[in-house]
Amino acid sequence: MSVVIAGSAPATFEIKSANLPLVALRLKSTDLDALADELARQYGDMPDFFDNEPLVIDLTPLPADAPGIDFAALVELLRRFHMAPIAFKGGKPDHAAKALAAGLVAAPDVVAVKPRLVSGPQAAEQAPDTEPEPAVAEPAPTPANLPALVVDKPLRSGQQVYARGRDLVMLAMVNAGAEVIADGHIHVYAPLRGKAIAGARGNTDARIFALSLEPELISIAGIYRTTENALPAEVWGQPTQVRLIAGPDGDRLVMEPLKT
Repeated sequence: MSVVIAGSAPATFEIKSANLPLVALRLKSTDLDALADELARQYGDMPDFFDNEPLVIDLTPLPADAPGIDFAALVELLRRFHMAPIAFKGGKPDHAAKALAAGLVAAPDVVAVKPRLVSGPQAAEQAPDTEPEPAVAEPAPTPANLPALVVDKPLRSGQQVYARGRDLVMLAMVNAGAEVIADGHIHVYAPLRGKAIAGARGNTDARIFALSLEPELISIAGIYRTTENALPAEVWGQPTQVRLIAGPDGDRLVMEPLKT
């Protein structure tokens, strides 16, 4: 026979399990000055990119002989870029002690998500200092959840469009000095002469399509290429798609002419 016993619950609160979407900073160096410079170069003109999202500092990529870290300074640096560091993962015991002292929570059980392998040719252009390591958190809203953002006016120098959680479709020119950013794919049915950043929150399946590829910078999931190194003649100024492939030596950008 079942016995049902009446219980009581607190009137002022409840404790429930919750899942928190996180982004991860995979720290590969303890040089905070260099980190500040690279963050400024990557996100300095996008002050609201992270929108104060909770962040895990992943120390696992640090070399075994990495020196100590001033976590208070690191936390302050990340907050300047509108990140909200709340936890850390990995690192040496002295790293962990200093991270805890700075108010960060240990999160050793954060599950890593391995990037998918994209099939395709092996010839590729590789961005400097890249490696096929997983992101810590699932990507924020997938492009399939929202309709593409369609822009039908040219972007002038200094203008920026960000398609958060979706694809971006440009029906007019992206001039030099302008930026187009999307969490999904970027389609430019006109000359692309500025910067194009697809898969901005780690979507390694994102691609860039351009009717005429003449960019200052192209980037997918953080892997980038600038035109300081000239693009191959077969894709410069031509209808082209850009995508990532993963391999033992790191993720690589592949540029392929589109047949017309």
